[in-house]
Amino acid sequence: MDDDDNEPVESETKDEAEAELTPQNSDVTLYCEAEILPSVEKEKAAREDSETDLEIEDTEKFFNIGQKELYLEACKLVGVVPASYFIRNMEESCVNLNHHGLGPMGTKAIAITLVSNTTVLKLELGDNCIQEEGIMSLMEMLHENYYLQELNVSDNNLGLEGARIISNFLQENNSSLWKLKLSGNSFKEECAALLCQALSSNYRIRSLNLSHNEFSDIGGEHLGQMLALNVGLQSLNLSWNRFNIRGAVALCNGLRSNVTLKKLDVSMNGFGNEGALALGDALRLNSCLVYVDVSRNGITNEGASKISKGLENNECLQVLKLFLNPLSLEGAYSLIMAIKRNPKSRMEDIDISNVLVSEQFVKVLDGVCAIHPQLDVVYKGLQGLSAKKSISLGTNPMRLIQSYTEQKKISVVEFFRSLNPTGLMTMPVGDFRKAMIQQSNIPINRYQVRELIKKLDEKKGVVNFSSLEKEDLSKTVEPKPEELQST
Repeated sequence: MDDDDNEPVESETKDEAEAELTPQNSDVTLYCEAEILPSVEKEKAAREDSETDLEIEDTEKFFNIGQKELYLEACKLVGVVPASYFIRNMEESCVNLNHHGLGPMGTKAIAITLVSNTTVLKLELGDNCIQEEGIMSLMEMLHENYYLQELNVSDNNLGLEGARIISNFLQENNSSLWKLKLSGNSFKEECAALLCQALSSNYRIRSLNLSHNEFSDIGGEHLGQMLALNVGLQSLNLSWNRFNIRGAVALCNGLRSNVTLKKLDVSMNGFGNEGALALGDALRLNSCLVYVDVSRNGITNEGASKISKGLENNECLQVLKLFLNPLSLEGAYSLIMAIKRNPKSRMEDIDISNVLVSEQFVKVLDGVCAIHPQLDVVYKGLQGLSAKKSISLGTNPMRLIQSYTEQKKISVVEFFRSLNPTGLMTMPVGDFRKAMIQQSNIPINRYQVRELIKKLDEKKGVVNFSSLEKEDLSKTVEPKPEELQST
């Protein structure tokens, strides 16, 4: 997180803020629900009924006023001290105001300003106690602003009324917003019903974070019904809720017919083996999911076997995270054997990093990876050996590559680009792993490839070669043996 992310609101006084303001005509209400001042002309009252909370009367003057002046006037009108961070960054594409203590009125002042703002694409307002009035101001702003695309209002304890306001907005389906974070807002079952009703017909929201809320089995039923109907969501985070078997089964049933969701995070819930069975059934039928995280869900070897049944027929899943489930070697075997039996599997990453495996397991895994070179399975280590000694990475992979490129008189970047059929500087992780494993000129194992992927700035399943262009590769290779003697 940048230093500015946690920057406190500067202690400017109202008088100092007001001193910066250009005198304004009293006709301007500046898109907010300000108190009617005694000096306001009588004709304003006649027009009041036709105005919304974020409306302006003198439109010509509004379009002539600068963003900073507009924000300062809005702060004066609603009675809050301006946030200096917002003033400095209102022309940036991303504005991070998390933990700034804005409150509902501070949020309203920002919403007033953003009505006409065309540069801010991402707005972070997590942990600001914005309350119902603040979320209402933001939703009204989004009716007018067609530039803002990402909004984070997590950890604001919005509750039932906040969910109702957001639901009403989502049902109208007419903004440019596609990413919405609603984590940690004390949403319970009634909130799930409201949000899911709106999302069943909303096709614009593609990424939704509802983690750290209080949805349980009834919420899971609502979400399952929504997923069966929704045709917009591509990423859904439901981690750290309270789903148990009934809710998990309902949720997974919705996945059977869903045709758009690619990423699902339901970690830190209570799926159990019955939920794992429902997930396995969903994976057998679903042709869209590429990432599923069911870490810490009480899934045992029996549940892993149920999931494996789905993996035998699935042709799209690439990442499966089962970390912190009570699995043992038996469950690990069932997972990799399912991949072996599926010639069309696209699985790239299986995370069972709390499981100790055997040497025999590693030999079987080597055979599976020979069939599916894009696959990597992360486990804790070998039974009887420490995790540090169980995997020998061998020579630093970058030294091997640099040695080869020096012989061929090409750059390291050119070598990596040659692996990519598109010739671009970025490449999907699975394709990169497969290309490196099948590289006949450089002897390299999958553990070394894993280190390369970490080095190549892997984000969202993509490696980036451009990070090597300006880097001194001499710093990335391992020391010579004589340099290690003292160690």
